[in-house]
Amino acid sequence: MQRVVVLGGGVGGTLSANLVARKLKKEIAAGEASVTVVDATGAHAYQPGYMYIAMGNEKPEKLVRPERSLLDGNVQLVVDTITGIDTAAQVVALGDGTQMPYDQLVIALGSRILPEAMDNFEAEAHHFYSPDAAARLRKALDGFTGGKIVIGIAGIPYKCPPAPLEVAFLVESELRERGIRDKTEMVFLSPINRAFTIESVSEMATPIFEEKGIRLELLAGVSEIDAERKVVITDAFEEHPYDLLICVPPHKGAQVVIDAGIAPKSGWIPTDRHTLQVKTVAKPAPGTPDEAVPRYPNVYALGDATDLPLSKAGSTAHFEAPIVAERVAAAVQGREPEGKEASYTGKVMCFFEVGDGKGTLLQFDYDHPPKPPKPNQLWHLGKIIFNKTYWQTVPKGRV
Repeated sequence: MQRVVVLGGGVGGTLSANLVARKLKKEIAAGEASVTVVDATGAHAYQPGYMYIAMGNEKPEKLVRPERSLLDGNVQLVVDTITGIDTAAQVVALGDGTQMPYDQLVIALGSRILPEAMDNFEAEAHHFYSPDAAARLRKALDGFTGGKIVIGIAGIPYKCPPAPLEVAFLVESELRERGIRDKTEMVFLSPINRAFTIESVSEMATPIFEEKGIRLELLAGVSEIDAERKVVITDAFEEHPYDLLICVPPHKGAQVVIDAGIAPKSGWIPTDRHTLQVKTVAKPAPGTPDEAVPRYPNVYALGDATDLPLSKAGSTAHFEAPIVAERVAAAVQGREPEGKEASYTGKVMCFFEVGDGKGTLLQFDYDHPPKPPKPNQLWHLGKIIFNKTYWQTVPKGRV
């Protein structure tokens, strides 16, 4: 019996498990293999929809489904917390005391938001990385009648890199529609030396900031929040007063992978950029080629959990899952990985909202930066359709 264990029931974990189960259908039927997903809640959330809660276009209850309903019939589901991972013994420890052995392990535990890691964040800042927080932001926007809105980022990396820019553009459009844009000053604090991490996207977005009259401050990561004075202090010790503060909270990887020694203190798992195998945490000697870095041959990571220089977004996990599934299935079947699914190219594709009912598309890989088309209504419609059809397509591997 070859036991495949998938940790996490998000996009990456669900899709990986379903694809592995398809590839190992005969082995599972013969009792030679099993596929199990372990998830803490048993509920699958469509996290990109949280932004639309904040914008007043979505309801929280429509963004969650039972994980069991999205899994192939050959995939087992265990709903429990993961308390430990022992790569030497090839065992996962669960909250109920169970020791779950594995032969192939897939880590898709995503990332954590840590608003509590910054003083005054929870009391002063709004964000859209959970349903409750997005609903609170919606309420704050409904009550906003004018003043200064500051939108910032408290640390890189974070989930869905375009999201704070999208929110800035969408909020600006809303304020114009409500007739209070002329009563509002908007400032966007970028933690790097341009509007966005990818240069070609930054070149597309910067003129939109200018057109919308949103002041763009560079090298201005949010370092502190002074609640008494209602001021944001940046990494460069510059101060920005606010009436409404929208801020991306600090992020980290899962604590269990840190505790297991699989990831450093950041929680982002060292991962091979092509095979998606987990690499050892210890830094290799300078000049050591990547292929010479030791790996766990039967442990894979994908999605937000990795340290790869890619967007922490569902679309990244979407394109990584087929590679993980092929390599896991090949290992179980005793063969070499085959075809285009043998190696990950860094492919990512996602929509980007710019407000006013328009959007664009970001599509890229390791070797080809995105070339965003001019924003138009078609790409905005594409994102809306994708959001609505997600449940029937992505987790089940139909696209």
